[in-house]
Amino acid sequence: MEVENFVSKTLELLQEEREAELEETRAWQENLSHKNLQHKGVFLVKLQIGSQHTGMYGRCLVVFEPRKSIGPSILPSNTFGPGDIIGLYQSEGEPSQLGSGVVTRVTQASLTVAFDDTQDSINLDRDGLYNLMKLANDVTYRRLSNALKSLNGYSSGPASHLISVLFGYSEPGILSHQNVLEFSNTGLDTSQKEAVSFAISQKDVAIIHGPPGTGKTTTVVEILCCAPSNVAVDNLVERLVKSKVKVLRLGHPARLLESIQKHSLDAVLAHSDNTNIISDIRKDMDKAFNEMKKTRDKGQRSNLKREIKDLRRELRTREETAITQILKRADVILATNTGASDDGPLKHLPKDHFDLVVIDECAQALESSCWITLLKARKCILAGDYKQLPPTIKSQSAASKGLSVSLMERLIKKYGDSVVRMLTTQYRMNSAIMQWASEQMYQGKLIAHPSVEKHLLRDLAGVADVEETRIPLLLIDTAGCGLNEMEDTDEQSKGNQGEVDIVALHIKALSEAGVQVKDIAIIAPYNLQVDLLRQKLSHKYTELEIKSVDGFQGREKEAVVLSLVRSNRKGEVGFLAEDRRINVAVTRARRQLTVVCDSQTVRNHDFLKSLVDYMSEHGEVRTGFEYLEDCVAQNYTRDEKDKRVKAKDTVSAKQKPKNQGKKAEQEHKKSANNKSSGASQSSVQPDQHKNTSSLHSKPKDADQTQNMRKEIQEQLLNFLKDPNKTELQFPSTLNSHDRLIVHELSEEMGLRHGSQGEGKNRCVTVSRPKSGPKKPVKEPEQPDVTGCTAAKLQEESQKVSSEPAVDLKSLHLERMRREQQKREEKKQQKQQSMRLEPDFNASKNQPVKKPKGTSKGNTKIKAGVTAIAAAASADGDFDALIDAVVKADSVCSFVKCKASVLTLGQLCLYCNRQYCLSHHIPEVHGCGDKAKAQARMRISKEGVLYAGSGQKDKSMDPNKKAYLQRKLNSKLKDMASQRKTKDKDKEN
Repeated sequence: MEVENFVSKTLELLQEEREAELEETRAWQENLSHKNLQHKGVFLVKLQIGSQHTGMYGRCLVVFEPRKSIGPSILPSNTFGPGDIIGLYQSEGEPSQLGSGVVTRVTQASLTVAFDDTQDSINLDRDGLYNLMKLANDVTYRRLSNALKSLNGYSSGPASHLISVLFGYSEPGILSHQNVLEFSNTGLDTSQKEAVSFAISQKDVAIIHGPPGTGKTTTVVEILCCAPSNVAVDNLVERLVKSKVKVLRLGHPARLLESIQKHSLDAVLAHSDNTNIISDIRKDMDKAFNEMKKTRDKGQRSNLKREIKDLRRELRTREETAITQILKRADVILATNTGASDDGPLKHLPKDHFDLVVIDECAQALESSCWITLLKARKCILAGDYKQLPPTIKSQSAASKGLSVSLMERLIKKYGDSVVRMLTTQYRMNSAIMQWASEQMYQGKLIAHPSVEKHLLRDLAGVADVEETRIPLLLIDTAGCGLNEMEDTDEQSKGNQGEVDIVALHIKALSEAGVQVKDIAIIAPYNLQVDLLRQKLSHKYTELEIKSVDGFQGREKEAVVLSLVRSNRKGEVGFLAEDRRINVAVTRARRQLTVVCDSQTVRNHDFLKSLVDYMSEHGEVRTGFEYLEDCVAQNYTRDEKDKRVKAKDTVSAKQKPKNQGKKAEQEHKKSANNKSSGASQSSVQPDQHKNTSSLHSKPKDADQTQNMRKEIQEQLLNFLKDPNKTELQFPSTLNSHDRLIVHELSEEMGLRHGSQGEGKNRCVTVSRPKSGPKKPVKEPEQPDVTGCTAAKLQEESQKVSSEPAVDLKSLHLERMRREQQKREEKKQQKQQSMRLEPDFNASKNQPVKKPKGTSKGNTKIKAGVTAIAAAASADGDFDALIDAVVKADSVCSFVKCKASVLTLGQLCLYCNRQYCLSHHIPEVHGCGDKAKAQARMRISKEGVLYAGSGQKDKSMDPNKKAYLQRKLNSKLKDMASQRKTKDKDKEN
């Protein structure tokens, strides 16, 4: 790759990225209200000044707080953090920007901003109200562009040969003379020592590949590091200080952690020989500023402004005088890539001052940012993990054209293992959590250190040894539970309220077992899901961290709960298909990883399928039915549900759940029938049915799964045929996969089902629905015309029907009782309304009072099959009842319509009645509201717009808006010119 081509292409992509970032900010300002911007977390409105003072380097620190008069003084949920660039605006009046600053500190009640401008130039009113908004960082773009231009014109200097190697003009070399190494940290493992030796022996470039938890920072802790993020640099400072190395941290103090601010250049300057003079200058600045706020005299204010400028100039002069001496005394200088630019403190050092540049977390940095530091030394060491998330880029177009490819990834593809050493011993994860990432991303080379290989949550102090704390892997499968994803129409972000509820129950179980909330993290790939989780849990668990995958890179927690969100009939997984994102999420966990997902949806992607299969084989598998009650799939029609069940049979055959019989210590779901102590129970014993042992074994193929499903279905059918049994209890020896089948079949048959018991004693109990009587009424068998009994007729109908058999007689009697009761209530209401109706002849002007509960425009439906059955007596002729039902079912259900529907009839999916072609439309016969609700649901779940769906875009075209504005201005100007002045005589 030629340097000129690289520079020209990268500059174009950077410009494209900058325009995308500016366009996003511009779109927010123009199209979104302040309320929507605040909802996104990038805008804070109507803040007042709590205090202000002079900070390091003469910067003005202003503390903003919510107005105390409008309620509790707590900032709304936001995404502001230390180091963010913000714009300051007046809350009322012109929306022009007053200034910009850097966020230094954020609490629940306040936000502190550092302004580089003089305090008087911003002209802040202590009693005024202000708005704050996140801005795009233009300084970073300028520094990246300048670095690339310097690279293109680089002719002579320390980095000449390094540039030749990194662009392929020369091959990497090895030092001829190597000294024997003496490690200051004797605790380094073999792979870490090998990586350090290799890096020092290389002449030009060396790459240290550090997978999660392998001690990458420990390996490079004694070397100069220019990392892409402030957090990475601060982490190195803390390690270096312990080694008693003279450390100097460059950068804005606002962006540094409090624990290492004393090692920053600003802090060292404040404690230099000129400390007293610097302190006096700052006090004089604060005094002059306070006097300027109090005085009303313009001349005195001008004098005070000049005095503040002179004091700031003197302060900067004295600080800059000591910078060169401080930089030269430091053994290691640390900064971000952009913080090491030539317009910063390093301009005081000569070009050949540095021997070595180490870029930590290089895989997360844009290559253009790396060249800011690479031009300062003869040799570089790159450390990071290119198997994790790439640099964050706003423009997808620029990313696809190569902007997202890091320098580390490019060099590994070019030179391979000749420049790379990989760390293989990891000190974070339980071996069960580590193994999947090792096999999928790191060629199976990772080895868990003995100190973490078997550690579990129960090993933590104060944590109970229960089922929830003794498993490293837990998969909660929501397939078949109807917990479909939802969509934010504004951002196209995804959420899943059902998974939120399941996560909340799991967090509750962990906290009750003694796990500290601060040791738990919830990771979700979508911002909408993060918001839903925070709304559900943040108020109860204040120390619980809930973030996106991007916000958790480089972090770790004892327990991690991962919600994958996606659950749809199309099998779409969106940007979950990015393998590196899932790798980051999984490898944050130390002792326990819990994944909540719809296996049927995520299995459509190979990488996600490998995760589900691995957790099914090596971890605990639970179904969402065990956490949520009445978890019925309401969003599917009968046909779609049948297809989904058949598809799930095939998917279930591939699952291999281990740890049979293990379930949560916390009982999240119980059967409501357990309340009735007098109900008789029937337990399935191993010798009751043949081949019952097959129910207790783990399925290995599709045939075995199908046989097991038939066995369970046969038991449920036998239970339905026996009217003396009200409950069916399956044995506790069933594994989680078998119990899932029991739940699914019970749901299809309309039976009530629930889990009870704890640990290995957990079992599934099935009972009849509430609508049916506990003991069905026995009636004498009545012969029909052909000599068949009613019982035989029912038995034949069960054989013909594809649906599972139920107790039709008991359900029929119960329906008749309910319909009769409804008819009596309607009759009473009608009689009551007749009594309330006034005499129309006596008072024609008085309106007729309608019965309570009636509404205008309701379409009437004639008595259908159920109503006819209800009208018949329980002791009446059964044959006559059958004839009446058949006759009612053969004509249109619309009132007064006698058209036959035997040949050309349409079944309404909402009321289950047959209609002719003239009345089958839901809006015609009275099911319009249900049809609209179903259509809205389909649009929301499937993301497909039908005719008449969606909301009309009410925003005006910008060109048309500008035209109308010009036309209005012209009209106002004409009217103003035509306005006549009043006669002064008349006024007098």
